[in-house]
Amino acid sequence: MFLITLAEKGGGSQQLTFEKNEVTIGRLSGNDIVLAKGNVSKYHSRIVLKDGKFIIVDMKSTNGTFVNGKKIAAPQVVRPSDKIYIGDYILNVEAKGASPTQTAQRAAASSDGEISSEGARSEDGQSGERYQEEYEDAGGEEEKENEEEPPERPARSETGALPTGTKSRMPASMAAALARKQRKIDPRVERYSRLQKDIHDRLIEYLDLRRLDMDRLGDEELWRRTEKAIKDILDQMETDQELPDDVDREELLTDVLNEALGLGPLEAFIANEEITEIMVNHANQIYIEKKGKLFLSEKIFSSNQAVLGVIERIVAPIGRRIDESSPLVDARLKDGSRVNAIIPPLALKGPCLTIRKFKRDALRIEDLIRYKTVAPQMAEFLEMCVKARKNIVISGGTGSGKTTTLNVISSFIPDDERIVTVEDAAELQLPQDHWVQLESRPPNLEGKGAITIRDLVKNCLRMRPDRIVVGECRSGEALDMLQAMNTGHDGSLTTLHANTPRDALSRLETMVLMAGMDLPVKAIREQIASAVNIIVQQTRFSDGTRKVCFITEISGMEVDVVTLQDIFYFKQEGFTEDGKVKGRFVASGFVPRFYDDLQRRGIPVNMSIFRED
Repeated sequence: MFLITLAEKGGGSQQLTFEKNEVTIGRLSGNDIVLAKGNVSKYHSRIVLKDGKFIIVDMKSTNGTFVNGKKIAAPQVVRPSDKIYIGDYILNVEAKGASPTQTAQRAAASSDGEISSEGARSEDGQSGERYQEEYEDAGGEEEKENEEEPPERPARSETGALPTGTKSRMPASMAAALARKQRKIDPRVERYSRLQKDIHDRLIEYLDLRRLDMDRLGDEELWRRTEKAIKDILDQMETDQELPDDVDREELLTDVLNEALGLGPLEAFIANEEITEIMVNHANQIYIEKKGKLFLSEKIFSSNQAVLGVIERIVAPIGRRIDESSPLVDARLKDGSRVNAIIPPLALKGPCLTIRKFKRDALRIEDLIRYKTVAPQMAEFLEMCVKARKNIVISGGTGSGKTTTLNVISSFIPDDERIVTVEDAAELQLPQDHWVQLESRPPNLEGKGAITIRDLVKNCLRMRPDRIVVGECRSGEALDMLQAMNTGHDGSLTTLHANTPRDALSRLETMVLMAGMDLPVKAIREQIASAVNIIVQQTRFSDGTRKVCFITEISGMEVDVVTLQDIFYFKQEGFTEDGKVKGRFVASGFVPRFYDDLQRRGIPVNMSIFRED
């Protein structure tokens, strides 16, 4: 739909064709037209086709956008004969398949360099200034009523402190379809959100935070200066009678400050110890998990751009990035909480953020017994497994508590042993002093420099570890982990995703094959049978409780099949009247082989824990 002629001052020209209704221009990759010059802003301008008219919009660029020599202060309609000046570049725009007359007019204008003193006008004589109000609805009526569509990109401020807002690139038809699916927001909440966004926009203009030197300013000074600026804005709004009487000024001040520099409405959830998980589906929908159950929060973000600002503030301090070329990321908060973020174009409704909160006080085995995650005899058995240097795999579904159990079991490792942990996003919190913590690294802007879990597991073998603990095996690192378990690193631990102990074996086989080694299945199974001693299977039930449903020993091989023997299991017996899972932990009566060995060697062990109930 677009045919743009791009010429550099003193250089050649080229024609670019775009099959879309909007084209973005700027210095950063991710723009449709990238102009890599210092006098072009990261996200400088965009050109929109609406009702057959082309509109040029300046995206609050530093040096401005000019049409026929005049700097535009608002969206402006341009004709094929008009010249658009951006830095050292000149652009002409016309519809793809334009008539020969239009093309000739554009070519003539480009060659003779004439500049109109009247500014650009649409073909029916409507001025760009008069068209501004129509442009502001360029996303369609649905966009104006519903401000929760995905933004065109994670627009960044110069420092990343306060991203500036931009209109959505989502087509109006898609926006309308999504709006119908999304919940109806309380009018008071919506009004408060609009007020918050208005103050946030004024704050950007007031401080021009894009030009603040973040390193010199420091966090405390930035928060102090921003808080003072918000108070000044609120004072002015009260003077102008723009602040509703029913709004709590202090609450509004806190909310705007948190959204500008903190985690917005998520700050309250982070502070609430009862909340274990926070899920932002888009700006207007935040779910929380409390006591294992999901609840829809009344709090919302003022815009999707505000969600993007929060995501950037999370990932930037740990050297990670999120943009159109890398639209998903794993990260962590300062307190260790695990974060996953995914943004448009992959997330259709808007930026999506999931936070698994980090417990300030690490759980102990007594806590798991109190929560009825394990029975006392199971806890005693797991402690003996760790001290006897048995290799343990903790298996379970998403949110079943695998990492928590891994953390608790790892605390049984003796203090005089060297522990090396490997994770994607550091979560483990071990009490031992001799502990080396490693974390993987994603690729840089050029797609280089990535350090994977597998790279770190291989490196562990050169670090003289007594124990290797891998936060989660997802791919080819499973092969390296099994080899480590088989070559003198007994007592290693890891987790993986699977629904049953038998499924855990199948998953291990699959991950070993993902390492790229052309191994026969029988060889892989023999490797697993000799490396892994115990599988701990954990499940999250419908009432939100998490329980270790199986503790299973890998007892060997029969022909081509790995044999399993359950030692403990959870026997579900139905539900209580209030919907809670009812059941009990049962010992199968089977005594694991290594317990017999310990007994023969004279090491005291409690054999009574294996008696059948």
